[in-house]
Amino acid sequence: MATSTSGSSGQLSNLPQLHRFITGHNQSGEAVVQADNDFQWKPYDNNNMAFSVVYTTSSMPADLNNDQDHKEHQDLLSSGNLGLVNPNGTVIRCVDFKPGYSCAMHRTQSLDYGIVLEGEIEMLLDSGEKHQMKRGDVAVQRATQHQWRNKSDTEWARMMFVLQDVKPLTVGGKEMKEDLGATGDLPSSGN
Repeated sequence: MATSTSGSSGQLSNLPQLHRFITGHNQSGEAVVQADNDFQWKPYDNNNMAFSVVYTTSSMPADLNNDQDHKEHQDLLSSGNLGLVNPNGTVIRCVDFKPGYSCAMHRTQSLDYGIVLEGEIEMLLDSGEKHQMKRGDVAVQRATQHQWRNKSDTEWARMMFVLQDVKPLTVGGKEMKEDLGATGDLPSSGN
C-alpha cells in the first residue's frame, strides 16, 4: 500500500509543488506505488534557493532486491549526512532559484545532468563562458567549475539535477576536487 504525506513542504517559490511516486513490487511481482508524497524543500543561502532531494542511491549499480535501495535512501536522509553528491551513488535533486539570484561558483566531483524545468537560467563557467538555458535545456556538467544565475527580476527558476559520483578527475596534472564556493552553506560530499 502506498504511503502519502502532506503538510508544510518548506517550499520558498511560487512555482507549482511537485509530487514524487516511488514504485516497487507486490508479492506477485506486479508493479505498485510504494510511496507518494509532495517534495520536501530545504532553504539555502539566506532563502535564495531551495533544494528537494527526490531520491538517492548508495551503490552503482543500485541493489533493488528486498527494497535495499529504498532502505538506504531513507537511512541516508535520516542521517543528515548527504552532501551535494552521494559517494558511490546518485542523487536526484530539484533546485529553485529566487529571481535575480546567482549561486556561488562551485564544482562537484560528479557527472551531473541539469534540466531546466521552469523559467530561464544562465550557466556561467570559470572560463568566462555564459550560456542562457530555457525550459527543457540540459547541461551535462562533468566536474566543471560553474555557477547558476536566474536573470529574471520577477520569476523563480527551477532545475532538476541528477548527480552521479565519478572517479577522481585530473586535468593538466591538477586534481579537480569538490569546491563549494565561498558561501559555506552547501553540504560537502566528502568525495
